[in-house]
Amino acid sequence: MNRPQDAFGPLLKWWRTRRRLSQFDLALEAGMSQRHVSFLETGRAKPSRYAVGQICAALEMPAAERDVMLVSAGFAPQSVDTPWSAEVRAAVDASIAHVLTGHEPFPAVSIDRIWNLQRANESARAFFAVAGGTGQPNLLRELFSPGALRGNIRNWPEVARALFRLLDLEVARRPHDAEAKALLEELTELPGVAEAVADRVSAHPAPVLSIDVTIEGAELRLFSLIATVGMTMDATLDDLRIETLLPANEATRRWFMDLRR
Repeated sequence: MNRPQDAFGPLLKWWRTRRRLSQFDLALEAGMSQRHVSFLETGRAKPSRYAVGQICAALEMPAAERDVMLVSAGFAPQSVDTPWSAEVRAAVDASIAHVLTGHEPFPAVSIDRIWNLQRANESARAFFAVAGGTGQPNLLRELFSPGALRGNIRNWPEVARALFRLLDLEVARRPHDAEAKALLEELTELPGVAEAVADRVSAHPAPVLSIDVTIEGAELRLFSLIATVGMTMDATLDDLRIETLLPANEATRRWFMDLRR
């Protein structure tokens, strides 16, 4: 958020180019004149807060990137300007808790955009413990770092490649997210990661990537569903993810039923 306030013009041009829009196209989408868009990009005009909002909506920018645009234009980010009410926060927290609890006896976690663990249900905590987890608060570091958990994932290269791709897409979606970029670089430096990411995908990949885990002789097969909060206008809400793990066969389902007892 510490961007110089004269950075709005270059940032606007960068985003417009990234979306492959001409000044005329952007002007139509944002409801302003092409001349005004040109003046904003060159710094000959300063945008109003309303104009920044119109431009960000036209460019379909994520909430966090919209906040960067506001700061670059000299305004407070919307996420700071419009704090959550206690009622909204309680409703969101209750909804997440309901999903995690309702997913028992299978693992479910709440994470942020770069997979920092926010909360987990009882099955997730038990599963990661017996699978060799160390309690690392970032799940990507936990899964990518050499150790018992990584060693217990039979198809780790395929899983690593898929997860790396998800983080790479997040960086592409929010190109000014320094924290996500730093994590991506950090993971690349871990042993075996660069090779796994560079490996070619099978010519006939399965429709759903499973996570195949061996725990105390039991061979489990899981797949995941990831949910987000829809239609978010707040960067904090935009960060939230819920990942649920589901059994891909009957043996895995029975294993988790037994784990709960």
